[in-house]
Amino acid sequence: MDTSDTTDTTDTSDHPDGGTSAPQPEDARAEDDLGTRAAAGCDAPEPAAGTGRRGWRRWAMDTRPLRRPAYRRLWSSTIVTAVGSQLTAVAVPKQIYDITGSSAWVGYAGLAGLVPMVVFALWGGAVADTVDRRKLLLVTNSGIAVTSLLFWLQAVTRLESVAVLMALLAVQQAFFGLNSPARNASIARLVPEEELPAANALGSTVMQTGLVAGPLLAGALIPVIGLPELYLIDAVALCVTVWAVVRLPSLPPLSRTAARRAGVREIAAGFRYISGHKVLLLSFLADIIAMVFGMPRALFPQLAAETYAPYGEGLALGLLFAAIPIGAVVGGLFSGTFSRARRHGWMVVGAVTAWGMAVAGFGLSRDLWTAVAFLAAAGVADMVSMVFRGAILLSAATDEMRGRMQGVFTVVVAGGPRLADVLHGTAGSAFGPRAAVTGGGLLVVALTLALAAAVPALRRYRV
Repeated sequence: MDTSDTTDTTDTSDHPDGGTSAPQPEDARAEDDLGTRAAAGCDAPEPAAGTGRRGWRRWAMDTRPLRRPAYRRLWSSTIVTAVGSQLTAVAVPKQIYDITGSSAWVGYAGLAGLVPMVVFALWGGAVADTVDRRKLLLVTNSGIAVTSLLFWLQAVTRLESVAVLMALLAVQQAFFGLNSPARNASIARLVPEEELPAANALGSTVMQTGLVAGPLLAGALIPVIGLPELYLIDAVALCVTVWAVVRLPSLPPLSRTAARRAGVREIAAGFRYISGHKVLLLSFLADIIAMVFGMPRALFPQLAAETYAPYGEGLALGLLFAAIPIGAVVGGLFSGTFSRARRHGWMVVGAVTAWGMAVAGFGLSRDLWTAVAFLAAAGVADMVSMVFRGAILLSAATDEMRGRMQGVFTVVVAGGPRLADVLHGTAGSAFGPRAAVTGGGLLVVALTLALAAAVPALRRYRV
């Protein structure tokens, strides 16, 4: 996702630690990076973590990154917006269904949001490598906030236009695509490298909490205050994010050779960079394997209506959708158990394999509570995978490429589950939902182990 034309495509898979051996200019950039980290509120390196935490605190979430003022501001803003964004995520499809009475239109709206998000995430990653990332975050967060206000305005005036709703959703997702790479790439400038897993665990836990609490809160508030106010709450929450970004330090490109434009050539340079760095390519492939073959959410409605119908279709459906995020939150709360691991590659391989095994166990479950337990275990594995894949992207890539790497990451995270919906829906119709889920989980395990065995760069990677 970075915009540099001077892409280093050196194969780093034979490095003793599986990392990247940077040439001398890279060392100079590292010195600049260190100075920028200090200006951003990163204190001097601390003693090795883990020796000062005793008892239950060794298992609890690692909060060291919150000691960094700049990261603390960025992270604190997500506490509010993680829930607020989910209010809009519930309100838009609800309003579209109220207007049309058609689930098909709700599906079309998802596509209307996906396409601009993918396009602008790729471009936004290139932009994030050419400009001050703080300024880009200010512009994009402000754009998202204005879009939420427009959502509120169309709802409060009872415009009832599906075309307007889909247009606003497309604009909102375009701003999100521009925002996400810059936001994620900035983390590596705000915390030391050894704290990147902990920082990712903190951020992912908040977002997963929003996935659980946001829809529940939206469901409780809609009958009380109505749809327009949900949009307004989200807009107000986004103002908190804008204020937090205002207080961040400047985050300009570190490299003097960084590209000065963000076009097709710069986006292509990002993909060349990925292809030349095996550990980055493999981290993306591991996520694609896990999400495309192992995300069975498209089959939740059928399983709730057939396999788990004796428990009540509504209860079963709600539990199935909530189980993975709840497991991810639990994994985040106890991330002290894994966030200090230095073998990041092995952690990704192990987490994706555990995800596949848990999904297969879910497919074999006839009891609802056993199924929910397997999905929650899958959520824990997903949290571990997210933490270390994110850390690899931030540590293995140079700063002038981090934006583009995060842009590709955003596309993979958003697009993988949607491809999974098509694949699982088709397989479920052909072979039955339980067979499709179990087969997908086992396929994830087989492909992940084969990938780790065939290409050692990922499992060798450590910091």
